[in-house]
Amino acid sequence: MPAFFRGPAVAAALLITALTPIPATTTSAAYASSAAATTTSAAHASSATATTTSATTAVAETTPIGFASVNALGQNGTTGGAGGTEVTITTAAQLQDYAGRAGPFILRISGRIQISDMVTVVANKTIIGLGTTAEITGGGLQLGSTTRPGNNVIIRNIKFTNADDDSISVTNKAHHVWIDHNDLSNGYDGLLDIKRESNYVTVSWNKFHNHSKTTLVGHSDTYTADIGKLKVTYHHNLFDGTDQRHPRARFGDPIHVFNNYYRNNSMYGIASTQNAGVLVEGNYFENVAHPTHVGYAESDPGRLVERNNLYINSGTPESSGTVAEPSTYYPYTLDAPSTVPAKVQAGAGTGKL
Repeated sequence: MPAFFRGPAVAAALLITALTPIPATTTSAAYASSAAATTTSAAHASSATATTTSATTAVAETTPIGFASVNALGQNGTTGGAGGTEVTITTAAQLQDYAGRAGPFILRISGRIQISDMVTVVANKTIIGLGTTAEITGGGLQLGSTTRPGNNVIIRNIKFTNADDDSISVTNKAHHVWIDHNDLSNGYDGLLDIKRESNYVTVSWNKFHNHSKTTLVGHSDTYTADIGKLKVTYHHNLFDGTDQRHPRARFGDPIHVFNNYYRNNSMYGIASTQNAGVLVEGNYFENVAHPTHVGYAESDPGRLVERNNLYINSGTPESSGTVAEPSTYYPYTLDAPSTVPAKVQAGAGTGKL
């Protein structure tokens, strides 16, 4: 196991049985919903099935929780470049070279690297920032091309700024991808897009800020090849003042959004469209007028189940339909939503590994 993975794994089994959609109800500054539509105070929320941990605990996982951990498509979990050559990257030319090489590599980003356009990352790579100053600016990382897949990739502890397109694009059937403990801001298009038949992705402990179109799941309303794919887990991310797409989902099923902290999101939190199946649970919404949408703009409605969330000075969530339980794919532990702001602010972003 590479030295940069530290701390015990925190994944634990959680079997959740109730999945009845929750009708929209009146919200207040201390509104919480659960599968049983139980209202709790803003100071405390938990469900009978939720296992809680301390709000101040922020131990980085050694392996991903969620869909990146699943044994599927010939890949048992996400290991990145484990066992491969370790290289310290200090220039754009080095990054372009090693990210595109065949075979496993652990690429350690040192300092600020200025790039342009998208650097293609192919299979079996770990790209991890050293310390607290690792940064990729001016461009982004694209996982895979149409001829060279970007499967089994880990991206951790990097600040992404001012990309001229996407900051990170998971595309072209890439599967088993772990995006963890990064800081993403001020991109041109999406900060993190997951599309074009990609699958088995975990997005965890990232900080998203100073941007509008934050994270998209699904290429377009007409790209029906995404049906049956786009299984994505979002957990313990901070969406801080970003406008929209946290995520906006098309076709993906299921997409699991748990224990994230949403604050001051001016347009909306989460949108489920084009029959996507999204489970939203244990999140904390603060100053979000539209926490969840079922359907958005010209897109047809999706399915969305919300339970055990807290809505502080926020609007009424929309929900509709049923969604497959993520616990049938992987074990996970759900923190009480009242602990989420402190825990996420303590643990999300760079410099926390």
